[in-house]
Amino acid sequence: MTNKWLEISLIVDGELAEAVAEVLARFAPEGVIIESTRIDPNGSPEGKVVGPLRVAAYLPDDEQLEEKRSKLEEALWYLGRIRPLPHPQYQKIEQTDWSQAWKEHYQPIAIGKKLVIVPAWMDNPMPARIPIRIDPGMAFGTGTHPTTQLCLEAIEEIALTIPSRDEAKTDFTFIDIGCGSGILSIAALKLGALQALGVDLDEQAVKIAGENARANGITQGLELGIGSVKEILQGKFSLSKAPLVVANILAPVIIQLFDDGMGDLVIPDGVLILSGILAEQTSQVTSASGKYGFRLENKKIQGDWVCLTLKC
Repeated sequence: MTNKWLEISLIVDGELAEAVAEVLARFAPEGVIIESTRIDPNGSPEGKVVGPLRVAAYLPDDEQLEEKRSKLEEALWYLGRIRPLPHPQYQKIEQTDWSQAWKEHYQPIAIGKKLVIVPAWMDNPMPARIPIRIDPGMAFGTGTHPTTQLCLEAIEEIALTIPSRDEAKTDFTFIDIGCGSGILSIAALKLGALQALGVDLDEQAVKIAGENARANGITQGLELGIGSVKEILQGKFSLSKAPLVVANILAPVIIQLFDDGMGDLVIPDGVLILSGILAEQTSQVTSASGKYGFRLENKKIQGDWVCLTLKC
């Protein structure tokens, strides 16, 4: 393998970071990194992302470089038709220059009252908070996107209202539809869930979710598999219903999932958390949920993104 690489990077806001990362990941065999460019200088060791994010990928400097670069630029051009993108920056570097150095700039991100997303290689700087260890070099939901942060906050709020397993025999179980990196299931388990099921249609996402679970010391209570609502309802997994169900996807997919029976996964008086929704799509999602007996309990907003907490 070559030790010379071409770095391609773009600085974008949190709403675009994972979309750009997904495009770059198609061409980068060594993965994609998402790092903060500015942390709130409030003296707190956990830090808070307040600026744009830098998304970077690395192409081997070999005979296929120009062809890959051309295809990558074409893919970015199409993404830019949806929302304008800055011009990518290019830099030729040695592998030893980037393979570890970028990690120095990635800081923990505090979420809600109790959680902190910590880079997998770093000690938890906030012992009072519950660490969720995620490798930010993986582009399947690193906690930097507003939709993930809103979802984590909503999960935490619901989990804190459920009596702990020491106080009552409440079976707090959790289902995550479209689990990605597994960050939401990991958070639910660390917040007291007895069991979590995470499903995704992407085999690579399921694999990465398992790796992240192991990095968090989770060896039991988590089931991961390829599938979605239909496969859960068909009984292919150990859980078919739960008091807390989450889908952090996109509004059109969420609406389709209601038609597939997503509401049947939520037990009576249970909670459904939906994220990945643009503000202008909120009424479409609440309308679809209302047809299946759900009512809006809470709405969180960050930028253009909305997270809904619904009860049945």
